[in-house]
Parts: sequence; structure tokens; C-alpha cells
Amino acid sequence: MKPTPAPVEEGAPPRAPLSGLERSTLRELLIRGPKSRAEIARELGMSRASLTRVTRALIEQGLLADGPVELRGATGRPSEVLRIRPESRKFLGVKLTGDHLFAVVTDLTAQALAEYDEPLASRRVKDAVAQIGAVHERLAEEHPGVAAAGIGLAGDVVSTDKGQTVAQSPFLEWSGVPLAALVSERLGIPATAENDMRALTAAEHWFGVGAGHESMVLVAVGAGIGVGIVVDGKVVTGINGKAGSLEHLPIDPSGPRCERGHRGCAASYLSNAAIVAALRAPGLDYASVLDLARGGDPAAVQAFRDAGHALGVLIATLANTMDPEKIVVTGDGIAVAELARGEIDAAIATYRRHLGVPTPLDIQPFDFAEWARAGAVLAIRDFLHF
Repeated sequence: MKPTPAPVEEGAPPRAPLSGLERSTLRELLIRGPKSRAEIARELGMSRASLTRVTRALIEQGLLADGPVELRGATGRPSEVLRIRPESRKFLGVKLTGDHLFAVVTDLTAQALAEYDEPLASRRVKDAVAQIGAVHERLAEEHPGVAAAGIGLAGDVVSTDKGQTVAQSPFLEWSGVPLAALVSERLGIPATAENDMRALTAAEHWFGVGAGHESMVLVAVGAGIGVGIVVDGKVVTGINGKAGSLEHLPIDPSGPRCERGHRGCAASYLSNAAIVAALRAPGLDYASVLDLARGGDPAAVQAFRDAGHALGVLIATLANTMDPEKIVVTGDGIAVAELARGEIDAAIATYRRHLGVPTPLDIQPFDFAEWARAGAVLAIRDFLHF
């Protein structure tokens, strides 16, 4: 007789911490989709008895449900599949910039149920935490029972035995801030914080364009330049949490200087501020330079072409170093791919070492709601202790 799912309170946390096998089973179904019990046991190396215990516990907690009977192979009998119950848990995701807060509520499969954004009222830590709390309360009116929260922000976030700390966030002007603990205390639910680039990389690897790949690289261009790396199915962080810091990769030793004084590095060409600075005209911002380039202004067009060349060198360097299954380019400066795709491709062809091997490039114009959704994925991964 099949176990009957126990009634689940909206967004209620599990009655007991998930075991390692329970977490592995959930992760397999979250990423790979519905599977039969036999497929799960084979993928995870579980015995029939262990699988029975695990699936019963997950069904009783409302996290899984029996799906329809399907033919799961070219031969053999049809099998009943297990599926995730997306509605069983809700998560809050937040993306902080230097002047704005973006938030989403998602289900267990990271599908957005609600989106919200507003200007950041203040960069003071206590004010930002209070604002996150107010946004949570606002969203909870229609989506009560959020189980956990995740916050992504630009900067260095490190984990120690005392918890997660924002070691440095230049845009927010923070240092040494125990953000996860402060948000958890304010919201009354578990919270986690992470560098926004690594959060987005994890989200796209599990639920987005990188789903199913064991290796990928995500490059974000815009106000800054970020690189996220997945190797053997895991997001690479580095010993100091700074893996992927390639914004100052040398491009041209005779080029312009970046804000740190480096001559001709990627940041000196590719960041939005560098593209604006290339025109040497007061009163311009990135949006106006973009309009000029689309209108054919020679100086603006050249600025984007130089940026495209720098991006191509960066992509080729990553392809040579990581040899990933996929390279994804995104960010609020993604217009460089629209205006300088020829320069990007030419630089890749020049600097790519593996001649004849195509570079698996995927241009994805994500918006800030996607970055907030990445915060929710942080919470989902933390829920699974991944």
C-alpha cells in the first residue's frame, strides 16, 4: 500500500532535518526531473530497502508525490515515476545592488511566484536588513509560509565556523557584515548570503541554461565583470572565495587605464563605465552611449567594438583554461554582444587554442529578476545542505 502524503502547511519546513539520502534524492529529481524508483536507486547507488525508506519519508513530508505510470526505456515494463511537489515549499530570493533591491518568491523548483523591486532606501546595514524584512512581509501577504531566504550581492562573501560574512561589498560599502545571521533574525527563518555571481551560476547550473551539464562558465558584463565556474557539477569558489576574478586580465598593454591603474585590462574596455569613458565627453551615461552606438555614432561604435574584442579574449582564455561544455554570457552590459558580435567571434578565433573545436557560446539577456531568483536558489541549496 502506498504511503499517503501527510497534510502540509503552506511553506512549512520539514518536521525533521533531511538525511543525506533524502537530500540526494530530492536533488536528483529537482535537477533531472521525474524518475522511477529503479532509476533513482541506480543513479544514487541505493538499495531497494533504503530507497523505500527515503521515498516514504519524503512523501510523508509532502516533498514528493507519485506521478503517472510511464514507459521509462525502450524495453521493459512501464514504471510509476516520482516527482517533486513544487508547492510544498516557498523561498525568498533577494538581489542587492548599490541602489536597488530586487526580490522574488519561488517554489521548490525555483519557479517565480511573485516578483518585486524598489530602490534601496539606505546602504546602512540595519536599514537594508529592515527593508528586506519589510519586502518579505509584503510578499508574504499573498505567499505566506516562506521556508528560507537567500541574498545575493556583489562582493566577497566568506563562510567560517561562525557563519557567513560579507567580507567586502564595494557597491554597498560594506565590510565584515554577518548579513545572513542578521536577515535570519529579522525574518525568523533560515537565511544564507553569497556573492551574486556564484549565486547566479548555481541557479543556471541547476535550473537554467546549464541544467544537465557537469561543467560551464558564466560571464556577466555590466557595472563590473563577473565569472562563475562549474567543474564536475560543483560551483568553484577558491580558497578565499575569489575564483573567477578575471576582470583585470591583460588585453592590450598600450590600452587605457582602469580604476585600479592597470593599463589595457578587461575592465578598462568592457565595463559599462569604461565604455562611457572611452567617448571622453561629459554628461554621458551608459544608456546614452548605447543609443549613440545604435545610431551609428563612430566613437560609440568603436567603444563597443573594443569592448567586444576584450570580451572575446576573456572568453577564449576561459575556454582554453576550463574547456567547459558551455559558456554563457549575460549581464546588464549584454548589448556588447548585439553591437560587437563580430569582434567577439574574431577574438575568440584568434586566441582559442583548440583549433577546429567550436566554443559553446550562449548569449542570455537575463534581467535582475533572474538574479533575485538566484537568491532563492541559494536558499533551496541551503535547504538541501548542498
